[in-house]
Amino acid sequence: MKVESPFRSMAEKWPSSMVARSETKNITGGIMSEKYISNLDSAGLGPAGAIRCGKKVCYPVESLIAWLESRSSVITRRKTKVKGDFGR
Repeated sequence: MKVESPFRSMAEKWPSSMVARSETKNITGGIMSEKYISNLDSAGLGPAGAIRCGKKVCYPVESLIAWLESRSSVITRRKTKVKGDFGR
């Protein structure tokens, strides 16, 4: 079963084709902070296509979304056997 990326809906709601690094927390709903992405950028692991304009760094929305998708995976629930009835 293919799960649609929640990041695509974030991109559709964003009012611009660019996202300032300082706004990454807002577009991702708090998943990624500005400081974390800045640290990854300095290590060469941040989103592609970063642009500096004065003191601000920004990313194309599509590049940021692709980067988020590449770093994410769906967590599937495992069926586990329960030992004992735990009061049931």
